[in-house]
Amino acid sequence: MKWLVALLFVIVLATQYRLWLSRDGVSEVLQLRESVASQRAENERLTQRNQQLAAEVRDLKQGYTALEERARSELGMIAGNETFFQVVPPEQTPNVTPATPDKLPTRTASR
Repeated sequence: MKWLVALLFVIVLATQYRLWLSRDGVSEVLQLRESVASQRAENERLTQRNQQLAAEVRDLKQGYTALEERARSELGMIAGNETFFQVVPPEQTPNVTPATPDKLPTRTASR
């Protein structure tokens, strides 16, 4: 009877070792769960992006407002009854002080 109990104890230890410490045990399951959660988040982000792109395609196919907006922003186009004004910021002059004759470097002749 003692041998049977000892044998069962060894079997339980062996299965627990494999469950907790082996390469395909609990640690692998936890890593896979984390990987699945990460992939689900990425899939959700891509699904939202796809929905936005589908809405943009639908707008471009159905109406001229989205097409006109895209032509204005990406191609710089204007309508026939509009006037284009371009506002250019003034150039900034560098802060350079002019050299005066007393501050000019002097050259000495050396032979």
